[in-house]
Amino acid sequence: MLYIKAQIKNLAKIAVEKMEEEMKSQSGKAKKTAAINFIISNLPVAAWFKPIIELFLSHFIDDAVEFAVAYMKTKQKYKQEG
Repeated sequence: MLYIKAQIKNLAKIAVEKMEEEMKSQSGKAKKTAAINFIISNLPVAAWFKPIIELFLSHFIDDAVEFAVAYMKTKQKYKQEG
């Protein structure tokens, strides 16, 4: 389970950056939904297991996306200041 959670965290960072770039003018909610779908679809597990992970780890996935958004905003802030 720890491996899957680590993968979710890594995929969340990728997903947030990708959705921000691809969906610039769309709402935050739409970007978040797309990021979650990206994470689930790219998890390195069997396809039949993905809905189970989504169900049982939905709160964790949501938190990982929120953390990735905060990380990206902080990163952008430091880029602008530096």
